[in-house]
Amino acid sequence: MSPAATRRAHILEVAALFLRLSLTAFGGPAAHLAMMEDEAVRRRRWITREAFLDRLGAASLIPGPTSTEVGIYLGYLRGGWLGLITAGMCFIVPAAVMVGCFAWAYVRFGNLPQAERFLYGLKPVVIAIILHALWQLGRAAVKTPFLAAAGIASLAAAAAGAGALIVLAAAGVLAAVREWWKAEKRNWRALALLLAIGCVAVAAQFAPAAGSPARAPAAGLAALFLYFVKIGAVLYGSGYVLLAFLQQDLVVNRHWLSSKQLLDAVAAGQITPGPLFTTATFIGYVLKGVPGAVVSTIGIFVPAFVLCAVSGPVVPWLRRSPVAGAFLDGVNVASLALMAMVTWQLGRTALMDVLTVATAVLGAVLLFRYRVSAAWLALGGIAWGVALALLG
Repeated sequence: MSPAATRRAHILEVAALFLRLSLTAFGGPAAHLAMMEDEAVRRRRWITREAFLDRLGAASLIPGPTSTEVGIYLGYLRGGWLGLITAGMCFIVPAAVMVGCFAWAYVRFGNLPQAERFLYGLKPVVIAIILHALWQLGRAAVKTPFLAAAGIASLAAAAAGAGALIVLAAAGVLAAVREWWKAEKRNWRALALLLAIGCVAVAAQFAPAAGSPARAPAAGLAALFLYFVKIGAVLYGSGYVLLAFLQQDLVVNRHWLSSKQLLDAVAAGQITPGPLFTTATFIGYVLKGVPGAVVSTIGIFVPAFVLCAVSGPVVPWLRRSPVAGAFLDGVNVASLALMAMVTWQLGRTALMDVLTVATAVLGAVLLFRYRVSAAWLALGGIAWGVALALLG
């Protein structure tokens, strides 16, 4: 096969995978990452588990939707710059279209379609999928007793309420300083650079995503686009952090939405597969119809493409330096600790009775023992939830 034909084949593989994930990856960022690891590492062997962890660590350090950025990195690794764009577009666009349909129904009928009850069987399966990924990635990430201790400390810090960026920066800097101290020839420039990265990460934890404008602009297309570009470029954290910023900016400061409309927008992003940041699609449609949905979606995701394009080629360079590699190792175990914390929080709401616990256990058996695809398992969970809803 010629190089051009090989590139085309790789792009088609990237498109097929991320289109499928966009339609089946329910459960939020932790579930998305679990499915990407299952497909790109275990099944397709595009990259090693260690390389996947490095991309997860890098995505955790830059603002924007972490799981979407990991997908963009995977597209770049498999198909170059065209693969980067293809992965992101195929993961985002179908999910945004689904959220746009929910927004249309919401504007037309005044309420969201009642889809939550159908997710009863899916949520326990998602917990099993994430636990399987944590086990697989943890075996690759925890290379030494020090990294095991760093992971436990990161989990404890997250449980105590420490910000995600502080946890990531602390683990990375401590691992880097330890490696630097052990080296026979100490690279002061590398250490200074990594300390600076740590300081920037801590500062970003406390930086507001968007300030209150002196005079709130009307919700025009340009204002929508610029607002969501700013959110996509500076926001760290989960969908709940996004909700906090949108509540302050769009409800309190700008008066573009009511609190109920905002909660319904976030709910639409959560009950559909794909990135949670498609909440912006819903908001844009409610405010300005289809054009508003388009510009809001583009605005919130464009920074992710730019940041991944800039940072993606840097990750292998960092891995070649012992000190920078140690920094990545620390960030990786901290990322898994944060993922474990999210899983605990999700589990408390998903495992609500004997039936959901049994569903989670069955899902875990199918994953660990029989290696069933996570995507097929998610679809099975949805079918199980629909069957229970119809029988009930």
